[in-house]
Amino acid sequence: MLARVTSGAVLGIDAYLVTVETDVASGLPSFSTVGLPQGAVKEGKERVVAALQNSGFQVPPKRITINLAPADIRKEGSAFDLPIAVGILAGTGQLSIAPGRVRFVLLGELGLDGGLRPARGALSIALAAREQGFTGLILPRDNAAEAAVVEGLEVRGAGTLLDVVRFLDGSEDLPPAVLDREALFHSAGAYEADFAEVKGQEHVKRALEIAAAGLHNILMVGPPGSGKTMLARRLPTILPPLTLDEALETTKIHSVAGMLGAGQSLVATRPFRAPHHTISDAGLIGGGSTPRPGEVSLSHHGVLFMDELPEFRRNVLEVMRQPLEDGDVTISRAAISLTYPARFMLAAAMNPCPCGYYGDTQRKCSCPAQVVQRYLARVSGPLLDRIDLHVEVPAVGYRDLRDTRQGETSEAIRGRVLRARERQLARFEGRAGVHANAHMRVREIREFCPVDEAGDALLRTAITRLGFSARAYHRILKIALTIADLESTSQIGTAHVAEAIQYRSLDRLMSG
Repeated sequence: MLARVTSGAVLGIDAYLVTVETDVASGLPSFSTVGLPQGAVKEGKERVVAALQNSGFQVPPKRITINLAPADIRKEGSAFDLPIAVGILAGTGQLSIAPGRVRFVLLGELGLDGGLRPARGALSIALAAREQGFTGLILPRDNAAEAAVVEGLEVRGAGTLLDVVRFLDGSEDLPPAVLDREALFHSAGAYEADFAEVKGQEHVKRALEIAAAGLHNILMVGPPGSGKTMLARRLPTILPPLTLDEALETTKIHSVAGMLGAGQSLVATRPFRAPHHTISDAGLIGGGSTPRPGEVSLSHHGVLFMDELPEFRRNVLEVMRQPLEDGDVTISRAAISLTYPARFMLAAAMNPCPCGYYGDTQRKCSCPAQVVQRYLARVSGPLLDRIDLHVEVPAVGYRDLRDTRQGETSEAIRGRVLRARERQLARFEGRAGVHANAHMRVREIREFCPVDEAGDALLRTAITRLGFSARAYHRILKIALTIADLESTSQIGTAHVAEAIQYRSLDRLMSG
């Protein structure tokens, strides 16, 4: 007897529906799965058989063939356990699906006792099910809140295989998962950290405000304990709040990567990822034998913080150059090529030398000059060119530490950032792929970054004497425009150019 059940699988961060065909025929007892099953899918037959038997069902000694269509795409993961088990029950006559419950997509991993365990990519599969016109989705209870974010789809969370069978035959009901997306989005979009907690470092706060206003990448250089990490962790708090569409896209990436906690439905705050400097290039940009999103994609619409930048391996740093420019990363394998979004803001921090105290007024540096230069040279020129702002972070003085006055709050800074970002959205309306000043290409720079004669003379002097590259020149203009936006003016003045140039002063230091 032939039975068909619909499930889904993830490809990149999107999903496609899979028809699980089950044929139960007379012959020598066997259980085979075809349709390019990999790893956990192949092992699923042992879990399915045990779950069926421990749930009180029979697995007859017949020839059971499972086909996962389309058969020319590799199938990964354990989410096919539930649809395979339901297909066997329908194929052996132990389950008759009620007419009103045929158009449901099923997914979930089975435990040996018949319990349902969460699967990756529930949000992506829910979106695919809605697009294909299915009534609803049946999945493990821990995934229900995540899938319920999708409107126009009945989401039913189940605890066991038996719960699913009783729902499908119409004998019992599964309560639908109900979620108020707007209320959840606003209640979960709060940060614990705040810039008011940071003592001193006013010029660094100013640089971070500029970076947030134009989505510019930033590098902080200073001795240990100067507050670089503390400042970076508060950077998401002054970025514009996630829109609902951005939250859905971010949640899809985290769901596919298995980074959502049990019962978590939505990533409502901008991601902040801080990988250790021992990370591999595959861990950073994604990959592996079964491709997964890397840290640059998990930071999508958020901040990627790389502390101790020179300690990262050179090949790891260099693979970031393409995602920084393009806003996505493509992972190619022999059988498949996947593209993950990676529109993140890079915040990096480093010591000025191996001992950490080069240029410090309070402690003497013990590093010879050539050692300092070798240390700085670990960060290549092409990567530095892609970091818009370089700012020095000195040690915090005792007077600042003892100051009991509260500093400016993240909310106040974010207000100025939002006003500057609104100017940019209006400026770039209708231009695909350009939403902030950092995204500007050469044609936009020529159109929106006119410089007066005095500013042009200042730029010419900086390019000649400091040896800035063409890319650094364009980034100075982008930063100057962002500074002008913060002052609510569209005209780039000499003061804007001068401030932008000072944020490139480390180019000269890095190059020796």
